Amino acid sequence: MVITAFDIDKYIRIQSEHIRERIAQFGNKLYLEMGGKLFDDLHASRVLPGFLPDTKLRMLNMLKDSLEIIIVLSAHDIERNKVRQDLGITYDEDVLRLREAFIERGFTVSSVVITHYSGQRAADDYRHRLERCGIRVYYHYPIDGYPHNVSLIASERGFGSNDYVETTRPLVVVTAPGPGSGKMAVCLSQLYNENARGRVAGYAKFETFPVWNLPLKHPLNVAYEAATADLQDVNMIDPFHLDAYGKTAVNYNRDIEIFPVLDAIFKSIYGTSPYKSPTDMGVNMVGFCISDDTAVCEASKREIIRRYFHAVALMAKGAANEPEIQKIQLLMQQVGITTDYRKTVAAARQRRETSTETPKAHAAAIQLPDGRIITAEAGPLLGSSAALLLNATKELAGIDHNERLIPQEMIEPIQKTKIQYLHGRNPRLHTDEVLVALSVLSRTNENCRLALETLPMLKGCQAHSTVMLKDEDWRIFKKLGIDLTTDPASK
Repeated sequence: MVITAFDIDKYIRIQSEHIRERIAQFGNKLYLEMGGKLFDDLHASRVLPGFLPDTKLRMLNMLKDSLEIIIVLSAHDIERNKVRQDLGITYDEDVLRLREAFIERGFTVSSVVITHYSGQRAADDYRHRLERCGIRVYYHYPIDGYPHNVSLIASERGFGSNDYVETTRPLVVVTAPGPGSGKMAVCLSQLYNENARGRVAGYAKFETFPVWNLPLKHPLNVAYEAATADLQDVNMIDPFHLDAYGKTAVNYNRDIEIFPVLDAIFKSIYGTSPYKSPTDMGVNMVGFCISDDTAVCEASKREIIRRYFHAVALMAKGAANEPEIQKIQLLMQQVGITTDYRKTVAAARQRRETSTETPKAHAAAIQLPDGRIITAEAGPLLGSSAALLLNATKELAGIDHNERLIPQEMIEPIQKTKIQYLHGRNPRLHTDEVLVALSVLSRTNENCRLALETLPMLKGCQAHSTVMLKDEDWRIFKKLGIDLTTDPASK
């Protein structure tokens, strides 16, 4: 049974209301720095059951008529062709993807700001490309000593040297393809330049995690630390908030460390600072919309384990570091769990241990929406993930597990093509090949049709494999919305 632990309707209502209040606080002009992903916040949807990947966009839709969007991209990321790993596209291409997606939803994207610009040819070429598409582009430049040299930053030779970004609406959402793009600097630069033109404008920060009004060691906040273990971020009690109000609030180390500098910049621009703590700068209302704390805790613990397996898999590929894994292991200890807390992990490993093959065949397990655990192991015809997909769809469709949906005489020619003509080494069918075979057979086989029709029911299910899967299998599980982890074994 799917558990909903987050009140999305309440969130959309009170979050949009809170942002409106913050706009009014600053004379009807607010620059809102939005961190995280707006379209596809899968982390939030995993740890907050009921939170949809595009919930933040749904919330912003309530403010659509009064907002415009600025997308920020670093010239450094353009120059080095930085890739967004979850999508496999470069940041400069993602800017265009984001812009088109925003516009399709009816939002106004007013411009693109290229930060850290110091004459990079790649940035110039990209600017010309955007301008040919009718997109306004602005440059922001490096400032010596940023962010600590406040006297230079808040001067004509600092923020004053940046292009002033023309905006017309009360709420300006500043977003980017990923971290390190310079969103905050763009917001602060705009504050300086608005003030220099005699206009009142404010700044606020929108970060979903950590959740400031939950305990420091709440599993939801610990899951955020696990998600940022590669950055070595640390959740902390906000000392400025505690000193100013006598109340405990949670923030993370980078915002706390930079706050004295921001405070000084605010005072240089306004003459006084509108905020007494980094928590004050935030507008996040997620913590007020949790309807089932127990379910959120369980989902967050599973996410910590998922992050651990992800880091271990990257380590096996040479793309992660030992401190990241050690940190996540420590976080697991803090919330009192092992990898077996994720039921599919224990089930898959047990299925492999009971295998009668020599060597033991790798196995996989999936937890269906009603809690049932289905397992499968690799055989001469199918890989463990392909076999798992067939077993899961049979179970959901009420098909006898002894029935062979794809006959051996159909599989063998496919295997021959893979090995003899495509020069592969693994004859077993992958998940995509199994789904194609089911699709072909569904025209004449009622059970194949019924099995295919259950695929949408797998969205949100937990799965684990005792072997690292090929890219083809990963893509299929991701498209089906299955939350997959794997052991680091490659064979």
